[in-house]
Amino acid sequence: MPRTLLGGLTPAGFLGRHWQRRPLLVRGAIRGFRDPFTVADLFRIAASPAAESRVVQREGRRWRLAQGPFSGAALRRMPPRRWTLLVQGVNHFVPAVDRLLRRFAFLPYARLDDVMVSYAAPGGGVGPHADSYDVFLLQGSGRRRWRIAPPGDVGLDPRAPLKILARFAPTAEWTLEPGDMLYLPPGWGHDGVALDACLTYSIGFRAPSAQELAVAYLQSLEDRIARRGRYRDPGIRPTRHPARIGDDVMDRCLRLLRGLPGPRAEQARFVGRYLSEPKPQVAFRRPTRPLAAAAFGRAIARRGVRLAPATIMLYRGGTLYVNGEESTAGAGAGLLRRLADRRALAPASRVHREAAALLHAWYLSGYVLPGAAD
Repeated sequence: MPRTLLGGLTPAGFLGRHWQRRPLLVRGAIRGFRDPFTVADLFRIAASPAAESRVVQREGRRWRLAQGPFSGAALRRMPPRRWTLLVQGVNHFVPAVDRLLRRFAFLPYARLDDVMVSYAAPGGGVGPHADSYDVFLLQGSGRRRWRIAPPGDVGLDPRAPLKILARFAPTAEWTLEPGDMLYLPPGWGHDGVALDACLTYSIGFRAPSAQELAVAYLQSLEDRIARRGRYRDPGIRPTRHPARIGDDVMDRCLRLLRGLPGPRAEQARFVGRYLSEPKPQVAFRRPTRPLAAAAFGRAIARRGVRLAPATIMLYRGGTLYVNGEESTAGAGAGLLRRLADRRALAPASRVHREAAALLHAWYLSGYVLPGAAD
């Protein structure tokens, strides 16, 4: 990973000095950065029912929010100023954006969420707000002015249809140009306003609250659960195995479940399934003319295999978690752990039969694809 991404810091240096501690502005984080798609391409993604999209408009002191999908014609009819289109999970649709997300693989995949891309007309933005998770804001084409404020008053504007801070007192301000990036820890207020028509890439992280994790584990007791706290990992260190659910991640999750019924081993398995569960709107495309197991085996021996962009594949020991499903591969687990970490495998003449069977089942579900990544 080039050091320019973190402003000359190593991953360990960044995690020790800034992660969940204080913001970091990086000029030229990706030098010569160019958008890997056009605004028209983003409009087409926003028209898909499989994409989560929103439009935010500001009219004086009033805000308007609309949920997608949106037709391209409707977006092209929008006014010339003060509106923003936000599209979640663009990495599921554009391979180059997925590769952008993987630049942050010095953090565990269990924590990476997705890349939201926003297109803003001049003057567009979503108002001052604070996120409950870490975020990297990478500027694409155009310019955006960011103002930030440390964690403080979290009162919201009751008149706004989205979570806009009622009181926002910025302490710093920067204008970001293409390739610049701003990191913000959880809770920091921020307000981005487009100076030109611009694209911004938001790399977000999964940070389940104790309530969310507990409710997912004990869905039937939802009305009786009231948990406090949220996943935090200020002491995290770089990893060479981003798909591995390490003891540090597991222990933090299990502490959020402390006091709830169920053996620790059962809770640990649930955590693996939960962390690998895609968002509800994510859909996988099954092959229209699926290969039989033998033909699929020959295909991956010749061409390799890769994970579908939306697939979340994690592991702990010999247990694999793929899109919320739990599996074991016995002697083939090592190969599949490499697939989870690298998200692709080069052509291989020999694949253990248990691993081959799992790969074929995942292929039929649309989770993996024959052919190594570009």
